Amino acid sequence: MGSTSPTTGIARPEIEEFWETWLQINRDVEKTGDWRPMAEWYAEDATYGWMYSPDEHFMAVGRDQIRDWAIGIEMDGFDGWHYDYVCTVIDETKAMVIGFWKQRSGITDDETGKEYEILGLGGSWFGLKRVAEGADAGQIKIDWQRDWFDMPSTAATFMKILKDGKASEKLLERMSVTGHGVPGHYHLKDLPSTVWPPPVERGDHTTQEAPR
Repeated sequence: MGSTSPTTGIARPEIEEFWETWLQINRDVEKTGDWRPMAEWYAEDATYGWMYSPDEHFMAVGRDQIRDWAIGIEMDGFDGWHYDYVCTVIDETKAMVIGFWKQRSGITDDETGKEYEILGLGGSWFGLKRVAEGADAGQIKIDWQRDWFDMPSTAATFMKILKDGKASEKLLERMSVTGHGVPGHYHLKDLPSTVWPPPVERGDHTTQEAPR
């Protein structure tokens, strides 16, 4: 199985195997347009967040909120969109995976003959853990996930799709769901988890100290 990290108790082959199942469930749900089945890849107490603006952040705490909000409300209307992982970096000593993805719409731009695509770098940063107890005991699950994407480019692509009259009714409905009143949208001061993943925020993996 390969050497097991003394810190995480997870061996690299286990991470690689888990990652392959993650890629497969991504493929499966992109075909149906319902991302909710992916919730089973998260630990019961996992956190999942990203930033819209300095004072509007999304954060889901726990598998149920991840299912209902992060891959539920936030992804409704994105039928046909696909988030292809183009590069993966695995750190087995920290049980972390970084996946870089491109956001492609599945909608053809008549001017270019290509899909509308959100430019800029996008990706997800995952921390994995072996669950110690409960129904998932012994299994590897996602402990936390933090996403990043180019928000100005995202807005520009959506506006182009709207201008060209290519947005479906479901996408139009989703694009109208914005602001702090949406479940999981928080002001920075009210976030139920940290912007940076909790172990990173604690300083567990600091590689360069800030100047005093």
